[in-house]
Amino acid sequence: CYIRCLGRNTSKLVSRRGLQWVESSALTRFRWLVHAFSTRLGGASRGACQGLHLGFIESESRKAVEQNRQTFFQALGTKSFSLATLKQVHSTSIFRAIGRHNSGVDFVPFGSDAPVELGGELPVGDAMVTNQPGILLSIRTADCLPVLIVDPRHRAVAALHAGWRGALGRLAEKVVGVLRGIFGSEPQDLLAAIGPGIHACCYGVGEELVAAFGGRFVKSEKFFKPAPADAESAALAAKYPNLFLSPFPPGHAPQPQAAAHLDLVAVVQDQLLTAGLTRNRIHASEFCTACRTDLFFSHRKEGARTGRMMAVIGIKTGVRD
Repeated sequence: CYIRCLGRNTSKLVSRRGLQWVESSALTRFRWLVHAFSTRLGGASRGACQGLHLGFIESESRKAVEQNRQTFFQALGTKSFSLATLKQVHSTSIFRAIGRHNSGVDFVPFGSDAPVELGGELPVGDAMVTNQPGILLSIRTADCLPVLIVDPRHRAVAALHAGWRGALGRLAEKVVGVLRGIFGSEPQDLLAAIGPGIHACCYGVGEELVAAFGGRFVKSEKFFKPAPADAESAALAAKYPNLFLSPFPPGHAPQPQAAAHLDLVAVVQDQLLTAGLTRNRIHASEFCTACRTDLFFSHRKEGARTGRMMAVIGIKTGVRD
């Protein structure tokens, strides 16, 4: 899949201070905007999470992750931003991130006027929006799709985490509705950047998931590609004869011989088009995380102990154009 996409130039690799990350070519023209999709290159983590691991998980020390985050934010020039992050659960819950009077970020659920009382915990959800400078929205992934949306007219941004559950729940479409409801965004003004994630070449799924999408989407067959028959798939089918639909998000458990391959990018693109974005303002990264484990962490290829990337987006303070 990577070789077939080499000429598209929808994204570019940026190197700075010993790190590399991916930027969307469509979003880099806005001087007031900062965004990035991290890779695994650089960083202080070792073992299964070797590289720039940016998520807190059991297989890596908190100290190493905090060091990696500090290194990443410093390279991006966002060290002074307030980080907005979520406890991601593959939901369709959306928050508005607003700055506190002293420091930090409060989270207002869509449809509410008051921030949630967190008691030191992270808000549970999978998407955020903001129009306030100095707040860095962040999404962690290791196969699921990170999606960043920008409203250049109203200077509002969104970040969402789209695995198959979020895609099935039309999260991308709902986020566009939230931008309209809160900031008055017009869908035709929006730009969307879909970051590196697992592509159809590597994302085999079972019959139940094919049926689930068929029950939610008209012409859902366009989201699936035939599963290739190979020795590896046959071996997995023999080992896991009763495992068809994994209860885990993409890549979190071994899969049997696939009934089909899910094109998660196509699902998100379809939802954005349905929400009113124009096709030429939706930009998908050419990188498949499962194909490019030299650049990215992948649950499906590397297992549950692998690291996490981070996608970030924010509005710079004091930049007018």
